[in-house]
Amino acid sequence: MDLSKISQIKHTDSNNFFLLSGPCAIEGEEMALRIAEHIVKITDSLKIPYVFKGSFKKANRSRLDSFTGIGDEKALKILRKVSETFKIPTITDIHTEQDAAMAAEYVDVLQIPAFLARQTDLVVAAAETGKTVNIKKGQFMSPESMKHAVNKVTETGNEQAIITDRGTMFGYQDMIVDFRGVPTMKQYAPVVLDVTHSLQQPNQSSGVTGGRPALISTMARAGIAAGVDGLFIETHFDPANAKSDGANMLDLSLMEKLLTDLVALRKVVNSF
Repeated sequence: MDLSKISQIKHTDSNNFFLLSGPCAIEGEEMALRIAEHIVKITDSLKIPYVFKGSFKKANRSRLDSFTGIGDEKALKILRKVSETFKIPTITDIHTEQDAAMAAEYVDVLQIPAFLARQTDLVVAAAETGKTVNIKKGQFMSPESMKHAVNKVTETGNEQAIITDRGTMFGYQDMIVDFRGVPTMKQYAPVVLDVTHSLQQPNQSSGVTGGRPALISTMARAGIAAGVDGLFIETHFDPANAKSDGANMLDLSLMEKLLTDLVALRKVVNSF
């Protein structure tokens, strides 16, 4: 994928991995701008191509009383403001064909959630907007099967597809990343490792998803070593009080050290 085709992306001549990062969900304008500003300063310094991530709504929730969003248009306008303020592209996930057209008016990349990766009408609707489409590999799908998901994008005439691996279900309450799938999926499209969702522990009896954030650095380093093109890292300045997925997000204060280490590792990997 030619990253320069993603509107406003910086550092497209970099040999670095690219980064999709931000909060799980848009909780408000101040928090979104605060997180984006912090990451932009780091990625500018390290020459990492950066796309701000934030869900404008959360449709896949364990419980009926879980946070789903602050309002579609309100959240999408915040994503647009982040893009205009920091001159960076943005990504958000969609859940219906109607979402695709609506979100495409505000963001640069449309993301297909893992549970919906086989939904043909949704994938095609996203592709037909002309935006870059990031398809998360279903927790129930093999790396090889992602070829067909990518084909649904490219056969519309849209060549801008990305695959993001967020792990495979292991039993009922854990996720495992099989790094053997990275070279397989790179035959079809650029591959991103979703570091934080790979460390989720879903289906908890409380109805609130758990996670293992202490392993974020380990998982990210493994992804770089395996040759992924990009990393997906959800982050928040107060994960304990985040309205969605706080249990597996990276504390924003740890982002600079992590990315600095990963850039150094990437240089070593590129030397081989």
